[in-house]
Amino acid sequence: MMLHVPEVLDKAQVAECRELLLKAQWQDGKATAGFQSAMAKDNLQLPEDSDVARHLAQVVSAAVKRHPLFIAGALPAHVFPPLFNCYQGGQSFGLHVDNSMRMDHSRGEYLRTDLSATLFFNEPETYEGGELIVEDTYGAHSVKLPAGDLILYPSSSLHRVTPVTQGARLGAFFWIQSMVRDEGQRSLLFDLDTSIQQIHQQLGADHASSVQLTGVYHNLLRRWGL
Repeated sequence: MMLHVPEVLDKAQVAECRELLLKAQWQDGKATAGFQSAMAKDNLQLPEDSDVARHLAQVVSAAVKRHPLFIAGALPAHVFPPLFNCYQGGQSFGLHVDNSMRMDHSRGEYLRTDLSATLFFNEPETYEGGELIVEDTYGAHSVKLPAGDLILYPSSSLHRVTPVTQGARLGAFFWIQSMVRDEGQRSLLFDLDTSIQQIHQQLGADHASSVQLTGVYHNLLRRWGL
């Protein structure tokens, strides 16, 4: 399941983040790539131990953890501290799959990457190219979202970033270990949660159907969760 999460950051937050990123000192993006992806990766990345990266990671982490759609779709157990990249001058990232495990140095332990996320800091019309292409059983999906919006997708998906031929594409990227490891189960829970919210709006949270389905949701989460 791919999920577009709108307005994770508001316009003021996006402007602040973009200003800091434009002034930042960048390094070769291969520094955090695995063996396979390093051969396909051509971009710039903010050193994750820099003061700017740490500050921005806190901003993005706080924003996603309070966004109800992100919580419903990801059911996060752990969120990897966001990293930041820049594509410009024809840079791209060829077809690859994200590493199955990532070391979270803030926790001192490995995190299983169930879901990948990309948050955009530039409006789509300000740069050429830079589409995130995610492939699944239904084909290839092209993603280029408004500034402040986020795309969430399975880390098991083949994906790539097309060359940025004009302007610059600034973004945050990170991974999530979900409370529900299985993608199909997680998708069913999201659909059920969405239906429950619609019933809440139409009939009220205390309606018998709402109460019963909420119970089903939590019993399934109890069965399938960590």
